[in-house]
Amino acid sequence: MDEKTGLYSLFDLHTPAVRHLAWLCQAPQLLRSPLSFEPSRYLPDGYQALLRHWDQHPDTLPPLLRETPPKRLGFYFERLYRVLLEDILGWEIVIQNRQIQANGRTLGELDFVVHNRHEGRLEHHEIAIKYYLGVPQTNGHTRWYGPNAKDRLDLKTSRMINTQSQRTRLPEAQALLAEAGISGPITPRLFMPGYLFYPRQPDYAIPDYVPEDHLAGRWRYVSELAASSTRHWVVLNKPDWIGPWQQVDAPPEEASVLALDTIEQKHVPLLFAALAQNEPDGPWREVEKIFVVPESWP
Repeated sequence: MDEKTGLYSLFDLHTPAVRHLAWLCQAPQLLRSPLSFEPSRYLPDGYQALLRHWDQHPDTLPPLLRETPPKRLGFYFERLYRVLLEDILGWEIVIQNRQIQANGRTLGELDFVVHNRHEGRLEHHEIAIKYYLGVPQTNGHTRWYGPNAKDRLDLKTSRMINTQSQRTRLPEAQALLAEAGISGPITPRLFMPGYLFYPRQPDYAIPDYVPEDHLAGRWRYVSELAASSTRHWVVLNKPDWIGPWQQVDAPPEEASVLALDTIEQKHVPLLFAALAQNEPDGPWREVEKIFVVPESWP
């Protein structure tokens, strides 16, 4: 899927929160499962007009999107998801971010329990937004690591399917649900959009549970890059990892050079957007996302 095309262009939306939300409505996932939740199945006919209205009249934005975005991407993603459920789909959120506890110990958390009005049922949604970089192994397999290499696609997928989606079956969770007046069946759903970043080596393997239309970028070690190759790159700061980036002015060349130095000196991965102009006086728009990592990674 090309996130810059489709029923409308995300680049036509200038309010960052609205652009991020529009991306969320249509972004393909990194996990294909019978439990996968596809928002596009439920989007009302007029949702694009609503997004355009919010974009042109930011004072009419839902209150959650008028607040300063939290620094943690996961928290911001949850905020966007709540707006999708309540303000676009019109569903009732019964529970959000409730910890499941037993004898003073936390067993986990329920992300969302919602009333799916389209199908007249209660659903338990576990959500995550993820970015994974492929590292080919000597055995022919590929391990997909997050920028924090403790996070891996295979581990996260297993945890989402086998643990997180099953939490409402715990007696402690059922007691928590009963307190909220919930006693009937609950359908588990998983939502995990994001990106896979491809290595330079051509012999990487993509897991069979990742849909073919997933969003993709590339990753490189900082030693593989010269300043000339990053001339039109900008560092993406959270929450602008979500959706495509655009800006009016040309990216300053020294900024990408300083960013590469930061990666070397502080040993931290950084996410960049490669920008281009479609017309001489037009805005600079993202054409690709690239992760750059230090030599010590992963």
